[in-house]
Amino acid sequence: MKNLLMTSLALAALATFTAQAQDTSSGTQTSTGTWTGSGELGFASTTGNSRSQNVNAKLNLNQETDQWKNSFFADWLRSKGQVTVTNAQGNAVKQFDTTADRYDLGASAGYKLDPRSYIVAAGRYEHDDFAAYRWQATVSLGYGYMALKTDRTQLSFEIGPGYTEYQPATGTQTINGVEVPLKEPRQSQVVARGLANYKYRLTENTAFDDTLLMESGSKNTYLQNDAGLAVSMTKKLSIKVGFQVRHNSNVLPGIRHTDTLTTTNIVYNL
Repeated sequence: MKNLLMTSLALAALATFTAQAQDTSSGTQTSTGTWTGSGELGFASTTGNSRSQNVNAKLNLNQETDQWKNSFFADWLRSKGQVTVTNAQGNAVKQFDTTADRYDLGASAGYKLDPRSYIVAAGRYEHDDFAAYRWQATVSLGYGYMALKTDRTQLSFEIGPGYTEYQPATGTQTINGVEVPLKEPRQSQVVARGLANYKYRLTENTAFDDTLLMESGSKNTYLQNDAGLAVSMTKKLSIKVGFQVRHNSNVLPGIRHTDTLTTTNIVYNL
């Protein structure tokens, strides 16, 4: 799992170094290779009759030169809230406990074949203590195509083979009327990876983006869709509403297939 992640990040770092070297050594290169992107942060807290805390953070970085198209992302989510549990005496009591704890990161390095098409190597790692899979790690190699690119609209696609390792979360099974834990060992599979990325600027200060990721194999199909609407307050600061859906086709009994996340964040544009 760690080897998969380190391999993907190493590919991105190698592509970045090569792109920057080309920018400084070739007189035909016009792009500076500067990284651009945004950072997001959201926090909510309640006290009184109920208690809860929620914090999420996101980082997205992109770099594009005449020869390379690279990206990096990292997300983090942690929530706490009042939950009802049964103590050792069999009584139902309320306690302040963690209800969500997740982080994921990934990178991709794309070598351009022409202004619209490119070969892309990508890697992604996700760890989630409350999802259908405790962790997932995927590396892939594929073909990308920029179908549309104007001042207001961008639409790109990526597709190719990959390899995934993952650890299913602990489910439950009923034996003689009693629910007992059900745990499976680490799994792996060859997958087909697909990515569709759409961006549209509605007005001068309002933009919509949607990214759909698919990693499909014989054992499980993972789907993730991220949609967001951002409204700029200044050149550097925006407010963004996001909605994320994550779905696994194959899960253990007692675990739901789909998780959703709605966020309202402050965005700082780098």
